[in-house]
Amino acid sequence: MREAARESVLHCFVLDCSGSMLRGERLALAKGLLLELFEQAARTRAEVALVCFGGARADVRFGPLVPRWWNERWLEPVGGGGGTPLAPGVRRAAQLLERARRRKPAQARWLWVLTDGRSHDWPARPEAADQIIVADFESGALRLERCARLADEWGARLCRAEDLLAR
Repeated sequence: MREAARESVLHCFVLDCSGSMLRGERLALAKGLLLELFEQAARTRAEVALVCFGGARADVRFGPLVPRWWNERWLEPVGGGGGTPLAPGVRRAAQLLERARRRKPAQARWLWVLTDGRSHDWPARPEAADQIIVADFESGALRLERCARLADEWGARLCRAEDLLAR
């Protein structure tokens, strides 16, 4: 989570809360990673935002703000289930990032997509994102590799969840 030398940084996290993320405790792993990333952001005084999507919804759950009192109690109520509306989740994040670009043009805007990629819709790349990281939570023997495809099409960095959690 190294920041560019700019006025400030916004890390916008898009968390997949679909039913497939409940298998193999993927959602629990993603929430653990979010805790670490929010703590890093608080130390560097970076702003964060959290968009959760699952079922038929995509909602902003936090921010954009500097996470001063963030802890696991904030993430406990984030549940999972239903389909994977990836495109609505990314569109919601794109709106948030665009608003941030207008409000603070010099701000560096990072988009983090935490998903297993098991979605039937395909979102457009958010233009207001300066850097994009796709955190791939897909596991098991049958891998569809949609996260790799998304990262490739967006010019984003692909990270496997286990690599991010091992840091």
